[in-house]
Amino acid sequence: MPIIMIEGPPRDIDTKRKLVQQFTKIFKEIYGYPEDFTHISVIIRENSPENVGTNGELLIDRFKK
Repeated sequence: MPIIMIEGPPRDIDTKRKLVQQFTKIFKEIYGYPEDFTHISVIIRENSPENVGTNGELLIDRFKK
């Protein structure tokens, strides 16, 4: 069973629904799976800006600038 893992900032439920639908659709197209293939899982991990850092700085602090 293919698994797609996405990490990013928190989003509303409608955005996540769209993300799961589009990633699944594109995955099937690229890998050549038929439309009725139903064994693709998408896992979304949400990371708030205070839990992510880049270049030695938390994202929440970068957004304040």
